[in-house]
Amino acid sequence: MSDMMSKQLVSRREMLRIGSVGATGLSLDQLLNADVINRSSGIAPRATSCIIIHLNGGPSHLDMWDMKPNGPSESRGEFKPIPSSLPGIQLCEHLPRLSQVMHHCTLVRSMHHSVNNSHAAAVYVSLTGHDRGEAGGGAKPTDHPCPGAIVSLLRPPAQDAVGHVALPYQTTEGTGGPPQPGFFAGWLGKGHDPFWVLQDPNVDGFGIPTLTLPSDVSPERLAARGQLLSRSGTQMVDRRLHAASSAMTDFKGRAFDLLTSSRAQQAFEIHREHEQLRTSYGRNIYGQSILLARRLIEGGTRVVTMTWAPSANDTWDTHSSNFKRLKSTLLPQFDAACSTLLTDLLQRGMLDDTLVAVLGDFGRTPTINANDAGRDHWNHCYTILLAGGGIRAGYVHGASSRTGAWVADHPVTPAEIIATMYHLLGVDYRRIINDQMGRPQQIVPDGRLLPEILA
Repeated sequence: MSDMMSKQLVSRREMLRIGSVGATGLSLDQLLNADVINRSSGIAPRATSCIIIHLNGGPSHLDMWDMKPNGPSESRGEFKPIPSSLPGIQLCEHLPRLSQVMHHCTLVRSMHHSVNNSHAAAVYVSLTGHDRGEAGGGAKPTDHPCPGAIVSLLRPPAQDAVGHVALPYQTTEGTGGPPQPGFFAGWLGKGHDPFWVLQDPNVDGFGIPTLTLPSDVSPERLAARGQLLSRSGTQMVDRRLHAASSAMTDFKGRAFDLLTSSRAQQAFEIHREHEQLRTSYGRNIYGQSILLARRLIEGGTRVVTMTWAPSANDTWDTHSSNFKRLKSTLLPQFDAACSTLLTDLLQRGMLDDTLVAVLGDFGRTPTINANDAGRDHWNHCYTILLAGGGIRAGYVHGASSRTGAWVADHPVTPAEIIATMYHLLGVDYRRIINDQMGRPQQIVPDGRLLPEILA
């Protein structure tokens, strides 16, 4: 196992060792003086969980779901449009399966933000709604939290479920670069970071060793350890210290629950799925990661974020060979995985309760470059897809110009999308939470609800 993988996965030893306030993501003084977070937002959740599929690198809206067949030759591209199940709406010919479930989805074709160069900054705004311009670099403790951190804090899952999971890569800002921001808990503290699954669920023998007891530790022995830690916590008679101890005990208790929970462990047992369904999702790391996301949601996880790239430049960042890469690999894999997820959720009666969000850092240029017909970054107009969990079915919001270059109608920012996602998940995006320094922070400072895209 690589050093990065071993550091990011929550190790069994770390879960059993937790005995300091720092493990909660707060210092002792901050923990003792923090305001009590009222977990009831007053918003009735439409969705109990969320799957975020992040097409990391910037998918080409012009070659997927906002095609311009009547546009100028220098922008319209090589692909042909095909009709979809949503009357009057066309998709790319290389998305035939997704085209048949579009009547369950909303397309937002008028996305835009201020970042055109830095993948890190664009990914960050797409996942948090916090637009800080071209300020790139790796993840920082002052970043705004990812949706999974906020949702699992304010709407915690059952004790035997993992709150939020990120997989299958910790995407870096270029090969060998730092991890991209937007996937971490930021100012909430490392104790609220996602549970990272950095193995390939498509390989034989896939499993999560951190949720498996070692052979020399029985459930009974583990329970005895938990009782000992609980007794040590109750010996703190000072009320404020006891409050801190209770917080630590809750954190340890969740670790024990996960280690001894068959529900948590079974959620990762992807081999239980029928081979036909696994093939339908796609026998590759991305298709199986999305299938695993469905299993985790079914097992009680609140938010799963799937990032479609090991580094920012590896997949959807098609500066070169845009059409070749889309046609040969990217679109067939995405078509299989996304369409099967929506159909699978629908057949299981889960789509109404599961918000699916297909996001990206930005779109691609309305002109085709000379680098083997590539497209470059384009932040001025792009498209995202939403479905389930209270999203309006069979709807297109906003529009782009004739060439797909500019927003022509109903401009939308990532802050508005993230705010609306929080609303559907029963979280008030205007909520103020104190960060680790005790400073008040609004969850989505520039957010606004988009009622037009709600069912």
